Amino acid sequence: MLLINQNQVVTRPAALRELVDTLQQQAVIAVDTESNSLYAYRERVCLIQFSTHLMDMLVDPLALDDLSPLAPVFANPAIEKIFHAAEYDLICLKRDFSFEFANLFDTQAAARILGRKQVGLGVMLQAEFGVEQDKHFQRANWGMRPLPADHLTYAVQDTRYLIPLRERMAEQLRQAGLWELAQEDFERLRWVENHQNNDEEDAWWHVPHANELTPQQAAVLQALCDYRDQLARAMDRPRFKVIGSQTLHAIAQHCPGRTDELRQLPGMTPPQVRRHGRALLQAVQRGLDSEPLYPPRQPRPDERYLLRLDALRSWRKQAAHEMGVESDVVLPKDLMTRLAELEDRRPEAVQQVLQGSPWRWKRFGAQIVKVVVRGK
Repeated sequence: MLLINQNQVVTRPAALRELVDTLQQQAVIAVDTESNSLYAYRERVCLIQFSTHLMDMLVDPLALDDLSPLAPVFANPAIEKIFHAAEYDLICLKRDFSFEFANLFDTQAAARILGRKQVGLGVMLQAEFGVEQDKHFQRANWGMRPLPADHLTYAVQDTRYLIPLRERMAEQLRQAGLWELAQEDFERLRWVENHQNNDEEDAWWHVPHANELTPQQAAVLQALCDYRDQLARAMDRPRFKVIGSQTLHAIAQHCPGRTDELRQLPGMTPPQVRRHGRALLQAVQRGLDSEPLYPPRQPRPDERYLLRLDALRSWRKQAAHEMGVESDVVLPKDLMTRLAELEDRRPEAVQQVLQGSPWRWKRFGAQIVKVVVRGK
């Protein structure tokens, strides 16, 4: 087993500057992050892993007040940054540290472009290098300190093999004539954004089956969600670990007025009733005393848009089958949506949508133009 010790964990500004100096001299580095989404109200990056050809290092954001020295590394177009399943890591690093990125390579995206069906890092490391990962660390609390040695060893394994894995993926992409497509999709990753608003996550309409409730029950559900949110924030725990959404839905549906009625509902164990019973009953009453609630009104999509979208989906599915890949490799969802929204369906307009992906325009442009025009 490959081991790492605490001396390889950067916890001081001077060590961070030294690491940055080393990284700036590299042509390629591997990067990964670990977060505490299962253990905190607001997720944050708790560890950043780096590997070069010669070394592995871990950066501890919880011990450092300022990670801005890393910004030039991530933004440097002369340094290729290798991730596996980059989107989540990029969103987290942008959210927590406002980093910008240039010159990315995503080994998972490369595997999907090559038509691989199993693209998890553990599966790929086993297939390519005979390395086994202990998956239970994926649910570890990366916010605890000190981190045990086995956690650090697992974290390093996520980046240690990415450079040789990238070399194998790159060679296969070139041989398959898909290198240009991969480069285009890696460039698209630079602009990935997190569109989820944490402050709205506990709004009642996000609870599964909330649309089955009456407007007054919806008001009760919102009052229950507000209580859960306040408690989760105070405890610094994820909402689902305080009270499950299924339980809140059941309470809103039945609107119990007494503790014995509350006990009969799914998820309301004796400890839950003792801990939250009175507050939940008060929340139910607040909801019953409130104005009825209705979900946000969504504008009805244009019928022509729906026809074009359906036509594009059908074409994309067939093209993906012929290419031996998943549908979104042929045409990512955001591009498909923009194409369906086109009112100007001249070839020039379609090409404008695909300007960031010349490979797709060259390979599929004529077909897409026909689909968009026919789907009017």
